[in-house]
Amino acid sequence: MTENQRNDQNTKEDNKSKVESEILQDDIVLEQDNQQEKGDKESSKKEKKKKLSKEEKLEKALQEAEETIAEQKDKYLRLAAEFDNYRKRTIKEKAELILNGGEKSISSILPVIDDLERALETMKTATDVEALKEGVDLIYQKFIKILGDNGVKIIDTIGKELDTNLHDAVAVIPAPSEENKGKIVDCVQTGYTLNDKVIRHAKVVVGE
Repeated sequence: MTENQRNDQNTKEDNKSKVESEILQDDIVLEQDNQQEKGDKESSKKEKKKKLSKEEKLEKALQEAEETIAEQKDKYLRLAAEFDNYRKRTIKEKAELILNGGEKSISSILPVIDDLERALETMKTATDVEALKEGVDLIYQKFIKILGDNGVKIIDTIGKELDTNLHDAVAVIPAPSEENKGKIVDCVQTGYTLNDKVIRHAKVVVGE
């Protein structure tokens, strides 16, 4: 083999090596590109999955909020209905109390009415006035006791100091004695209290 032939062969081998090197380099670059693309796809999938997870969390939170609102609304409606029933029941009870509140008191004085009816019947043929007066007095005492049992009391007057919270002075006269000056000497109309509340002032005469 001549020198020129050897040179040509070396040149061909060098070119071949160079081409193979370039092909290898291209393969490496292509492989890197593929790896990069694959990594980008994986990253995109993860990002999409992450984004979807946030949306799911928001959707779940919204659903829970709606359920809570529905539950609170139901409780509110039930409470409103119960209060309305309570209000109606209270109004009814109050109305019944106003209409029938005096039932006990009225029932307690019915025996007195019975006694008065018998006394009136007796008066038609009675000849003993003293016995009749005694019977009427007993009826009166019975009636006063029943009133007391129901919280009604007679306001004391004779010999008491004038108290404008209890008494209403309708006249002033000269005191029959020195100790009666400024005190009540007569009662024109009896006064009453109901459970310590004045329901009628006593009309009195005061000495001066």
